[in-house]
Amino acid sequence: MYYGFDLGGSKLALGVYDAGLRQVGYWRVATPRDDYPALLAALTSLTEEADRRYGVSGSVGIGIPGLQRPDGTLFCANVPAAMGQPLAADLAARLGRTVRIENDANCFTLSEAWDPAAQAYGSVLGLILGTGVGGGLAIAGRIYRGANGVAGELGHLRLPLDALDYLGADAPRLPCGCGQRGCLENYISGRGFAWLYQWRHGEALSAPQIVARYRQGDARARQHAAEFADLLAICLANLFTVLDPELVVIGGGLSNFSELFALLEPRIARHLLRVATPPVIVPARYGDDGGTRGAAFLHLSDARCAARPAACAD
Repeated sequence: MYYGFDLGGSKLALGVYDAGLRQVGYWRVATPRDDYPALLAALTSLTEEADRRYGVSGSVGIGIPGLQRPDGTLFCANVPAAMGQPLAADLAARLGRTVRIENDANCFTLSEAWDPAAQAYGSVLGLILGTGVGGGLAIAGRIYRGANGVAGELGHLRLPLDALDYLGADAPRLPCGCGQRGCLENYISGRGFAWLYQWRHGEALSAPQIVARYRQGDARARQHAAEFADLLAICLANLFTVLDPELVVIGGGLSNFSELFALLEPRIARHLLRVATPPVIVPARYGDDGGTRGAAFLHLSDARCAARPAACAD
């Protein structure tokens, strides 16, 4: 059995997957946000409960909203209890088995890249357009992490200059939690979708409220969706020019706005190099389960690399 944890700022989810990569069990509890011993206890308790239920010692993978430093400590500001802690080592000592930790957007990407429908594509770019913007890149079914483990942090690229053609030259460079200004996640996320509406129309609405108005035929909401698609297209086209992925999978709250995909597709090509064609762009297949599913596959990914080291060489 393969156990995948999705550790978030408010919830801790565990998905259990069998040898056929099917989910056979699921638990969800509140995250002990500020208490590291309580977080360790929750992870241990859920793992041991799964062991008892299925009669095995399953492998453990954890997706976090951050990264694991080279010394094994975590950087994950949204889960203060785990910040700076050697979570993998401490949990492994309690459970008596190896624990793998990976960025949650990378787990999402791995989950989608291993879907049978995606395996025909050599490169898969996963994008999460939610409260922020997360991303990951899988090449031949393996996550590319980069020299510092931050490859795929697409939300912290800055706005491209020609985005101002759609935002307006007077658009503010919004401050980001990373300490910079003008990061993409402040503009093309679900939060950015709502911000842009207020910037343009002077009315504060949530993204779901705007989408509801769009579906009711509201002219202002429809204009906004088209303008947002223009902005998103130029930002994504820049990514596609650098990464040139074959398949792009979009998850997060904005992926539920299914009409956005039809608006986006014809807008991207005009921003690419003339020799390039847009990648296939699809909504995520696994929704909220993508994080646990990808985390569960971390040990499987390791096993694949052990069996075919040449294919996994950086």
